Amino acid sequence: MQQMGIQAIYPRQNTSRTNPQNPIYPYLLKGLSIEHPDQVWSIDITYIPIRSSWLYLTAIIDWYSRYVIA
Repeated sequence: MQQMGIQAIYPRQNTSRTNPQNPIYPYLLKGLSIEHPDQVWSIDITYIPIRSSWLYLTAIIDWYSRYVIA
């Protein structure tokens, strides 16, 4: 697509731009060894455009097994 100079048409958000008023929190898992299931979970939320709206997809992931729990 880049070589042909084309791009997808959908609303774009600039989520990489930081607001200086927002606090920056430390990474709490630094140095933690994950040794058993259900010790650390994470969540991922994304949106998928459909005809005239958005569909939100949410996944909860176990870091030990790297399986999608829900």
